Amino acid sequence: MTTTLAAFDTHAVWQIVLGMGAVVLVVVIILMMLLLSLVKDIEARVESLLVTAGVVASYTGNIPKLAATPPVLNLIIEEAIIQDGYMNALTDGYVGAGEAL
Repeated sequence: MTTTLAAFDTHAVWQIVLGMGAVVLVVVIILMMLLLSLVKDIEARVESLLVTAGVVASYTGNIPKLAATPPVLNLIIEEAIIQDGYMNALTDGYVGAGEAL
């Protein structure tokens, strides 16, 4: 009788262990599918980021040319001062309509 009872107990324990193993296997499969989905999302976002980085790089390729801007602006300022002097010279002594000298 004890041999039969031990056989049933062993059989029941094996069934429980196999059932738990099946549950663990299903959980692992679900987690692996979730991980694969997340990896695919990350890969798609990285590809999008690389495309955007190329566009940004093409826009920033001309930044070194901006180093030439200050000397040109200085020339423009100098010319504006000269032109302002010309305009002052033209308007000195000008009397508007209805104004007295």
